[in-house]
Amino acid sequence: MAFMTKYLLPILVLSLAYYYYSANEEFRPEMLQGKKVIVTGASKGIGREMAYHLAKMGAHVVVTARSEEALQKVVSHCLDLGAASANYIAGTMENMTFAEQFVTKAGELMGGLDMLILNHIINSSLVFFHNDINLVRKNMEINFLSYVVLSVAALPMLKQSNGSIAVISSVAGKIAYPLIAPYSASKFALDGFFSSLRTEYLLSKVNVSITLCVLGLINTETAMEATSGVLSEQAAPKEDCALEIIKGAALRKEEIYYGTSYWNALLLGNPGRRIMEFLSLRKYKFDRLLNN
Repeated sequence: MAFMTKYLLPILVLSLAYYYYSANEEFRPEMLQGKKVIVTGASKGIGREMAYHLAKMGAHVVVTARSEEALQKVVSHCLDLGAASANYIAGTMENMTFAEQFVTKAGELMGGLDMLILNHIINSSLVFFHNDINLVRKNMEINFLSYVVLSVAALPMLKQSNGSIAVISSVAGKIAYPLIAPYSASKFALDGFFSSLRTEYLLSKVNVSITLCVLGLINTETAMEATSGVLSEQAAPKEDCALEIIKGAALRKEEIYYGTSYWNALLLGNPGRRIMEFLSLRKYKFDRLLNN
């Protein structure tokens, strides 16, 4: 009890204070003016809306997805909306070589990179898991591994610009839901990897922020089609969702929650986990690791 009073309660108070007050800086659209931004999965849905918001803010944008025809329309509209520049590179994130080369080409087109927004996913149906190992593998490769590949390729440019990474995740990457086991696994993996990476960047003084974007049900065509007749939940608007993601990354927040209730967001923020992560750092000899 004495240990809890002396250590855990003060840490809990500090964690909650940080959660509520650390990102009180006000977002201003001019924060994105002239910034160089990659958006993946940008041919439709949240990705397309993010590209449009960025264009209105005067950013340089490079978008990618599989459909070249859809990307052409997105780029054209971005230019109409006032983008500093807008380009597309079509391809599939099933191909890790494409993922790596895409970042290099995007950087060359824009002359650098300030923000990497990782948004693409493999389309999933709501079904019971029937031992389809290939489906698990595809979810992990596209929804997780390609995110790692893209981040690794982008890191040298992001280090130069003190840039940001926005990782689009889901409430299904924080709590278990039925009917989406492979998808959920990939989203849990994003939390584990990028949250660990954020801590490593902090310890090694890499000034690149990582924002994990935890989304509820959003009214994209893909999500509405997948959940129709299966899930009874009010979907949040994709346009507002896209803007909140950009705000969170620009303000360098650790996590943002959208499309879920205030209480869900509070509980999913998990101050207990933050305390345990903080205490676990005492077990490491970081001086030795950082000097190697």
